Amino acid sequence: MVWRLMLVAALAVALAGGLGAFIVAQASGQETVQRLAAQQNDEVEMLARLLAGKVEQSQRLLASVAAGITPSMVESPAALEAQLHQGLQPARFFDSLLVARSNGLLSLYLRHGRVQQAGSLDPAERDGLRRALADGKPQVSEPIAEHTSEARLLFTMPLHREDGSLFGVIGGTLRLQSQALLPPALALPLRADSRLVVFTRDGTILAHSQPARILGQVRDEPGLAQAYADWQARAQAIVDGAQTQLQPAHIVSMAGMPLPQWMVARVSDVQVRAVPGQGGSGQMWWMAAALLLLIALGAMLCMAWVAQPLAVLRHRAPQLLQAGPSALEPWPRAAGEVDALVDVLRSLGHQRAQLREQHAVLGVRFQAILDHAPVGIVIIRSGVFELLNRQACHMLGYSLDALRGQHASMLHASVADYQHLERQVRQAFTAHGAFNGDVCFQRKDGGPVWVRVQGHALGQAEEGVGSVWILEDMTAEREALRQQDWGVRHDPLTLLANRAGLELRLQNLLAQRQEGAAGGVGVLLFLDLDHFAVLNDEAGHEAGNDVLRHVARLIETQVRQIGWAARVGGDEFAVVLPGCTHARGLAVAEQLRAALQDWEPAYQGRSFTLGASIGVVMLDTGLANVTEVLHAADMACYAAKRAGRNRVVEHAQKASAV
Repeated sequence: MVWRLMLVAALAVALAGGLGAFIVAQASGQETVQRLAAQQNDEVEMLARLLAGKVEQSQRLLASVAAGITPSMVESPAALEAQLHQGLQPARFFDSLLVARSNGLLSLYLRHGRVQQAGSLDPAERDGLRRALADGKPQVSEPIAEHTSEARLLFTMPLHREDGSLFGVIGGTLRLQSQALLPPALALPLRADSRLVVFTRDGTILAHSQPARILGQVRDEPGLAQAYADWQARAQAIVDGAQTQLQPAHIVSMAGMPLPQWMVARVSDVQVRAVPGQGGSGQMWWMAAALLLLIALGAMLCMAWVAQPLAVLRHRAPQLLQAGPSALEPWPRAAGEVDALVDVLRSLGHQRAQLREQHAVLGVRFQAILDHAPVGIVIIRSGVFELLNRQACHMLGYSLDALRGQHASMLHASVADYQHLERQVRQAFTAHGAFNGDVCFQRKDGGPVWVRVQGHALGQAEEGVGSVWILEDMTAEREALRQQDWGVRHDPLTLLANRAGLELRLQNLLAQRQEGAAGGVGVLLFLDLDHFAVLNDEAGHEAGNDVLRHVARLIETQVRQIGWAARVGGDEFAVVLPGCTHARGLAVAEQLRAALQDWEPAYQGRSFTLGASIGVVMLDTGLANVTEVLHAADMACYAAKRAGRNRVVEHAQKASAV
C-alpha cells in the first residue's frame, strides 16, 4: 500500500513540477520586484539610521550643555547667557535655547543667540518644558508651527543636582527643514515614480518629495496609507529595522527611529503581480489553474481508493480511549501495513485496559497517603478543586464529596475576597514562582479559619494549568497575635520577631549557656540584603515590602527545624541557631546566601537581582552580652559588604567568600 501511495505521490509531484516550471517561466518578473523590494528595504533602513543619528547628535549636544549648568546659574540669566555662548556654542547650533527653573518659570530665552522676552515664547514650547519637568527625562516634541516653513522640534533635557533632584530644564529648537535635521534635498525622489516620506507616530508628515504635503497626514498618501493603517492595527512599537509590504500597485518600505518615534518610508509605484483575466497572461493563468485542479482531483481520487482501509482505522483508533479492544470488532483487513497496524492497535488496547486497572489501584494508594499527611494538600485546576486530602477537608469543615469539583470561591465570604486573593496569587507566581501567606477562609459552618498557604504552579503559570497547595491551620497562632504584647516584640510586616524580641530571646539563650546547659554552642547569622535599595527605588515601596515578606518566609523555611529568625530593621535580618556547631552554622549561612542569589523577583516587567552579605558569630567566643554579640555580627556583616557583597564572613577575620 505504501508503495502505491508513493507512486501516486511521485506522479503528482512530477506533474505539479512541470506545471510549476511553466508558471515560474511566465512569472519571472516577480524576481525583479523582489530585488527592488530588498534594495528599497535596505535604503529606508539606512536613511532611518542616518536621521536617528542626527537626532541623537542634537540630544548629545544638549546633554553636554546641561552638564555645565549649575543650580546657581539657573537663578542668574547673565551667567546662563555667558555659559551658553561658551564651548560648543550651542546658541549657534540651535535656533533657540530655553532654560526654565523647576517651578516652570523661564530663566532665559535665546533666539538666534539673542535674549528674548519670556512673553514671546510659543505656548507649545512652554508646554514642552513643563512636560520635561513633569517626566524628568529627555524628550523630543511633536512638530511645532502653524505653517510648513516654521515647523520646528523642541529637544528638552532635565537638569539634575548631584543627588539626582531636579532643579530645572533646558530646551533647544531646530527647524525641521534644516541641515541639522531634515535637509530639503533628503526628500527628492530618485525616480519619478517614487516618494520618500518621513512622518511621526501619529501620521504627521515631516519630510516629503512635495513640500506642500509637509505637516499633512500619511492617511492621504496613496500606497503608504494602507501600510500605515496595517501597522497601526498591529499596535506595534517603533523599533530599529525595516519592513516592506507588497501591494498590487505599490512597494512600500518603512523603517523606524525609536528615539524621536519617527518612521521613514519609501513608496514606489510598480505593478507587483499580474492579475488573472487581464492582458495576454490572463488566459495562461486560467489554463494553469484548470490543469492544476484536474491533477489534484485525480490524485485525490486515487489516494482515497488506496487509503480507504487506513481511513477506517483512523475512525476506530480514537475509540480505544473510551472502549476496550473487543468492542471495536471487526477490524478492517488488508494485506500489508493495515494488518500490522490492526495488530498494534489491539495490543495497545489490551495494554490500556491493564494501565487503567493499575491506575485505579495507584489512585487508592495515593489517596491513602494524602489522607495520612499531617498537613492539608489540595490540587486546583482552572479554579476548581480536583484533589483534596482528609486533613484539608477537616480543616475547612467540608466532606470530600462536598468540595471535589466545586469552585474555590466557595471558601470565601464574598466574590470580591476571592478575586483579591486570586490577584495576589497571580502576582506572587509571576514575581516569585510561588505563593506563601496567611489566608482567612470561611468554613462550612460560617466560621473563619486562618490557614498558612503555600502554593506552586504545576508547570507554567498559564490558564488551565493546575496548582498544588499545602495548608497549615494557623488559627491558634492567629489568636496569639491578638495578645496585647505580641506587637511589642514582633515585626508587623514580616511577622518575625523584631529587634526587641531578638535581644530578649538571645539574652535567654546566653544565660542558658552561662549556666552550662547541655547542647552545642550556637551560632548567630546577621544578614543585610544587597541591591535592595535599587529594587525599592525603581519598583516602589509596595514591591519592596513584598520582597521583605518573601525573604522572611524563605529564611523561615530554611531554618525552621534548627532555629528562628528576626527582622532587625530595614533590610537586615538575624538568624539564631541554638545548639548549632561551627561547621553547620557556616553551611546554613551559605545555603541562605545561595538561595537569595538564585532568586530573581520580577516587578513591572523587569527582573531584579538580590544577594546577601552575611556575618557569622559563634556564641562561645567570649562575648559577654547581647550588645557585644550583635555588634560582632554587625561588624562581620560590614566586612562582607566591604569585601564585595554577596559573601559570608565570620567574626574574628575568618571569611568564606563567594
